[in-house]
Amino acid sequence: MPSSIPEMIHGNFNCSDIAKCVLGLKSLDLETYRLLVQEGAKTAEELGELLNRERSTAYRALQNLMTCGLVYRETKTIEGGGYYYIYNALDPCKLKEMVQGNIDTWHEKMSALTRDIEKEIMEKP
Repeated sequence: MPSSIPEMIHGNFNCSDIAKCVLGLKSLDLETYRLLVQEGAKTAEELGELLNRERSTAYRALQNLMTCGLVYRETKTIEGGGYYYIYNALDPCKLKEMVQGNIDTWHEKMSALTRDIEKEIMEKP
């Protein structure tokens, strides 16, 4: 994964790299999202099995995805008492919108900051 803008401009990277960078996701988070999109709603335990990871590891990836808004959970009631969560992924079009929105916001912010860059760099701290 590139660590600077010049590396990104001149380097080889793909859509997954962009999504991870812009949304603050890890590879496992994106893999979990892909599985939910492809397989449909799953529990953390089911995802752990599909990912060949512990349930707790799948749960952390789900938490990251919920925090950024790509996954939501539903509570299901168990007959006779109790409940469990089932996780759903938003449509990949939403992922695209989120990535593009973050890029647009970043661009606007960076453009505003660079308007007077020569003056600000020359000022004493």
